[in-house]
Amino acid sequence: MAGPERFPSSDQGSTAALGAGLAVAGVTVAAVAGPLLGLSPWVIAVAAGGGFAALTLDAARFGGLGGHLLAEHLPAGIGRSRLRRIAIHEAGHVLLAAENALPVQEVLVGSLACWRQGLQANGSTRLEPPAHAKLPLEDLRRWSRVLQAGMVAEQLIYGGSRGGADDRALLGRLWGLSGHDVTTAQIEQRRARREVEQWLRQRRPELEQRAEQLLTEVR
Repeated sequence: MAGPERFPSSDQGSTAALGAGLAVAGVTVAAVAGPLLGLSPWVIAVAAGGGFAALTLDAARFGGLGGHLLAEHLPAGIGRSRLRRIAIHEAGHVLLAAENALPVQEVLVGSLACWRQGLQANGSTRLEPPAHAKLPLEDLRRWSRVLQAGMVAEQLIYGGSRGGADDRALLGRLWGLSGHDVTTAQIEQRRARREVEQWLRQRRPELEQRAEQLLTEVR
C-alpha cells in the first residue's frame, strides 16, 4: 500500500442529497403557501432559482461542503461546538495511534481545513500506511484499535458517533485482505473496540485536552 493513509471522519456524504431535498421541499411549500400569503409567483421563482444555483455552486466549488462550512462558522458557539465534536473524533485517533506506535503525519479539523487539502470531509487523521496489504494478526489488532478510536471517542463524550464511515470501510478492507474469515474479523474488531472504550474512558480528561489543542490549530 503506497502513500500516506488518511482516515476522513465525515458525516458529509448525504449533504448534497439533503440540501437538494430541502430545496425541493421549500419550493413546494412556497408554491402552495405563497399565494395565500400574497407572494408573487415571480418572487417564488427567483427564490427557487437562487436556491438551486447556490446548490450547484456549492457542488462545483466546495464539493457539497458548503453547508458544513457555514455551520462551522455560526456565531454563539454553535460552530465551535460542531468543530469540537470533530476534534474529539480526531483526538481519539491521535491518542490510540500514539499508544499503538503508529506515527501521525497530519490532523485536520473542520471542513475548511479538509477542503484546502482536497478532501471532502469534516476531519481527517493521516498516518503512514501498513507496509504490506496482508497484515499479521497483531498488526490488524493495532489498526482495529486506531481506526475505531474516533467513533468510540464520540460515543464516550456525546453518546453516539456521526463520523467514521471511512474508518469502518478501511478497517473492512484491511481485514478482507488479511485472509482471515469473517467470524474472526468480527470477533477481533469487537474485542478491539472494547479495549479502546476502556482505555479512553480511563483517559477522558486527556482526550478532551487533546481535542482542545486541535481546536487551537483550526484556522
